[in-house]
Amino acid sequence: MALGSPHLPLRNPPGLSAISLLAESSHAAHAGRVKNAHLSASLLPLLAAAAVAVAGPAPVLDHQALLDAQSFWDNRDWDWYKANIPFLDTPDAGLNTTWYYRWELVTKHAVYGSPKSGYTFTEFIDRPFWSGKYGAISCPAGHQMYEIRWLHDATYARDYSSYWFRVEGAQPRRYGCWLLDGIHAASLVHPDRDFMVGLLPDFKKNYEGWEQRQFVPEQGMFWQNGHDDGMEFNINSRQTQDILRGANGFRPGFNAYMAADALAIAETATLAGDTATATAYREKAAALQKQINTRLWDPAREFYFPMSMKEEKDKEGNVVKPLTLTYQSGKYAGSNAGRELHGYLPWQFNLAAPGRESAWRFLKSPEYFEAAYGPYTVEKNDPMFLLQKGCCWWSGQSWPYATAQTLTALANVLNGPQQGVVTREDYWKLLCTFSKTHRKNNRPYLAEAAHPDTGSFEGHDAMGHSNHYFHSSFCDQVITGLAGLRPRADDTLEVNPLAPAAWDWFGLDHIPYRGHELAIIWDRDGSKYKRGAGLTLLADGEKIASSPALGRLTATLAAKPVPPAPRRVNYAVSNDGDFFPSLTASHEAKPAGLAQDGNYWYELAPPNHWSAEGSGNPSDWLALDFGIARKIDTVKVLLLNNSAKVTLEAATGDTWEPVATLDQPAGHRPAVFTFPPREVRKLRATITPLPGSWVGVTEIEAWGAVTGPIADPPPPPGHLGVKAKATASFTSQFDKVSEANDGKISLRVEPRNRWTCWSSPSPTDWLQLEWPEAVTIGRCDVHIFDDHGGVQAPDALTLDWWDGAAWQPAPGLAATPPKPKGGVKNTFTFTPVKTTKLRLTFTHHGQARSGVSEVEVWEK
Repeated sequence: MALGSPHLPLRNPPGLSAISLLAESSHAAHAGRVKNAHLSASLLPLLAAAAVAVAGPAPVLDHQALLDAQSFWDNRDWDWYKANIPFLDTPDAGLNTTWYYRWELVTKHAVYGSPKSGYTFTEFIDRPFWSGKYGAISCPAGHQMYEIRWLHDATYARDYSSYWFRVEGAQPRRYGCWLLDGIHAASLVHPDRDFMVGLLPDFKKNYEGWEQRQFVPEQGMFWQNGHDDGMEFNINSRQTQDILRGANGFRPGFNAYMAADALAIAETATLAGDTATATAYREKAAALQKQINTRLWDPAREFYFPMSMKEEKDKEGNVVKPLTLTYQSGKYAGSNAGRELHGYLPWQFNLAAPGRESAWRFLKSPEYFEAAYGPYTVEKNDPMFLLQKGCCWWSGQSWPYATAQTLTALANVLNGPQQGVVTREDYWKLLCTFSKTHRKNNRPYLAEAAHPDTGSFEGHDAMGHSNHYFHSSFCDQVITGLAGLRPRADDTLEVNPLAPAAWDWFGLDHIPYRGHELAIIWDRDGSKYKRGAGLTLLADGEKIASSPALGRLTATLAAKPVPPAPRRVNYAVSNDGDFFPSLTASHEAKPAGLAQDGNYWYELAPPNHWSAEGSGNPSDWLALDFGIARKIDTVKVLLLNNSAKVTLEAATGDTWEPVATLDQPAGHRPAVFTFPPREVRKLRATITPLPGSWVGVTEIEAWGAVTGPIADPPPPPGHLGVKAKATASFTSQFDKVSEANDGKISLRVEPRNRWTCWSSPSPTDWLQLEWPEAVTIGRCDVHIFDDHGGVQAPDALTLDWWDGAAWQPAPGLAATPPKPKGGVKNTFTFTPVKTTKLRLTFTHHGQARSGVSEVEVWEK
């Protein structure tokens, strides 16, 4: 977080309100037996009150039965789903499965970045080098905001909103997106005037940053290239010298994003009473809307197209002239094709001029966009139509990112002025196609792109990267389109379901909206849900409107204030590379650090867990050291496997004291310990596996309430490595030798913090630390970086010290583990020596080269 940027108030993290304390007690009852839980008498009234809140309005749907109906579950934390998600019941079993899968997908991408920043979301299941702090990428942020706004816990959306402006290393303008519009959309579901007004200066600064870099006053539009709009290889970029990035141009989608963001600023300024800013940004939006509709619309082809910014030549010498739309010049000049799915984006934000709905007929035609697992990203009869088994070719592939946008745009058309081109059946057909695309080997799945005719993700789902891809939305389209809840800033509750007219029933309940809990029920004859015949709206369990027909329905519903909850943080997470909180383990088949990265999933591949597999121990443990005392009241151990028991201990000094034991806890969900707040310096979870099983933990969390600034722990005593100057025989051009002892540890590819000698011509290389004065040392911890490719753990690692005249081997050297291991801390102890230099010599593994994230050197 940037200094001088006060963190916006956080709400309760998921599962940590008074309500959830009761839910967690319930969890202990059915998932295991808690011994010595130490629930204080002071908590009993709180839990009793929470029981009423948990009950809330009587649910229309059987939530546990709907969860049990699905067989794909990786994350089986029923308490979290029941506390957070809306529940859906429709006659289409495939749609139901996709709905619940998409909520599980959200849990795979939620990252608790740090106690000071809270939650962010990743796009890829890993954190690639082009991502920002904690793995977030701005390109899908609009989709993600629209999706997570429907979680009951507004912490997710509010943390993610403030992350983009308050966390150093976030990259809000790295890719084109409708970020501010997405944040504003979330505020319609979870209104918080003070929060939004607090973001207004950040909104304006972000927009001004785009203007300074990419607004062209002479044309009245913003330029963008396909690559930075999320569309790397596309039919326009392929008409330039750089077919990956393409040339800068005036794209209808990106200009629509900027108009939508301008309107979000105007609405937020109105909340703040800043009339001048509201007026200025509405005028900016209107000016962009005019340019989109007058200059990027081709009446002959009845579609929106990108416009070239300057003259471009392809590799054959064909010329694209300045300020021409797709195929108005270049190799295919005069072609009647060139339509791309992103030409529908002006409708996503209700910016398209009236009377242009004829463009939507192309969506319904197999000769243009319609496909079994589509739609195609480019019309099928285009001269540059191309399907590739490889990343990022947007010349025909089915792209979930664009499909979700198209559904939102189509719902806006169907909620707009009457037209005769598309119907609710068209909406259902596309939604059903999108749902069906979420499959691989008949199981729920999503990757970056699919073959539009077969649904295959082959070539687009590199394991450990784009599998379970969060680059689109889906649940939002079900809520706002199929079920028809149209979020608004006023007190009118508007619902216009686009569900098939042939359906006799569907139900959506447990919907958070403006401080209320809503249910939308369609029951043609009243026999399914026993809440009356027809369409029924419930708010907090009470019927507020009904109609015998499936169509638009409104009611008056004022926002209900939500009292601010105490700010709570997870002190166990470590994503910034600091020494504390440190996490150690009895045995590391998989690194302990993976259990404190703020991100969890229970699948074994790609791994995101600590594992003690093969330890041979009757029990294995994870131990947290916070560096200073932290006030903790809840600990969660997210177990991979069913276990015999988990025992929690705490310490303020060197003596461990028992907290509680949970017998027979279930895997694929957290083992939860709640207790009266207590100051602790260390926590240790000891896990006993079932016979024939092994211990694995995908995440450990330690939660507590906080009212003021969060103190940072001091550096550990005796840590001498950070006081030395680092040099090396060879340093990769992509790395820094100074990062080998900068006090930061990152064993991931991102965030990058490492020295490597990648591309060194030598089979051995050395890394040296030198102190200005002699120091006495006896231990060295080497955090070996391993990307499983060009940089791998060395075959051998030796330590030598300088005796003033020559290098000498470290006396009595002992290594744990015995052979250098990548991705973990390798500890070397030796008889203490007094020296000014320490040298580590790496014997490389084959053609790979060696690297470290950090070298820690300690006093004797």
